[in-house]
Amino acid sequence: MTAQSDSMIDEAAIRQYRPPAALLRDRVIAVTGAGDGIGRALSLAAARLGAQLVLIGRNVKRLEAVHAEIGALTGAAEASIAPLDLEKALAPDYDRLAAAVQQRYGRLDGLVHNAAILGTLAPIEHADMLSWVRVLHVNLTAEFALTQVLLPALRAAPDASLVFTSSSVGRRGRANWGAYAVSKFGVEGLSQVLADELAGNSAVRVNAVNPGPTRTRMRRQAYPGEDPSAPVEPAAILGPYLWLLGPDSRGFTGRSLDCQAPRPVFPPAPRG
Repeated sequence: MTAQSDSMIDEAAIRQYRPPAALLRDRVIAVTGAGDGIGRALSLAAARLGAQLVLIGRNVKRLEAVHAEIGALTGAAEASIAPLDLEKALAPDYDRLAAAVQQRYGRLDGLVHNAAILGTLAPIEHADMLSWVRVLHVNLTAEFALTQVLLPALRAAPDASLVFTSSSVGRRGRANWGAYAVSKFGVEGLSQVLADELAGNSAVRVNAVNPGPTRTRMRRQAYPGEDPSAPVEPAAILGPYLWLLGPDSRGFTGRSLDCQAPRPVFPPAPRG
């Protein structure tokens, strides 16, 4: 499934990856959840490395703020804003976004699925059905839908990378993480299926990334009693994302990487 053997991949080195200054020059990279947290940090980092960004998210004001930051970094607004509410979007909304990308750029060199919602942490026995459906839709079904409409643009690129954001609870289930954990198991599966389907008949590589504990709004929501300064800043965990988006990862597909060294012990999830 991958052109690079496991023995050639040093995951610790990938976590510490230091990208060359022009790593993403002229590459068109779309990022969901680009207005905040990891999505914002990744968009800014990619812009510094020469990428043209497609900023996808539901909060236009936040997207506009990131757009302005990118303009200040590069001296020109080398980004476009693509408002999309993954919870409410219908098929025509996805089609319009894909058509806009195709018309403006003609291809897509990278797509990073970062947007997600936590939902309510509670035992399965007490899970709310509407919350369950909402989390599965935003975190998994919407990612499938967006990927499907953007695959032609990814196939049109000579060296495209599709990156899904996973979680440790999407690899081994943990009590009370319910729909969120199940959605991330689905993300891991979707990534693997796509990687296998696209291997050998396209230049699109597909991988998943687990950011680990990161200083985001979702982390604060999941662990309200945690010292908010304890998790690392989003900008500190971007090595694997950037490595996967650039040419250094060419041929690497069907894998799931950790942005931080795996931890043997995790704080318990709040009980609902």
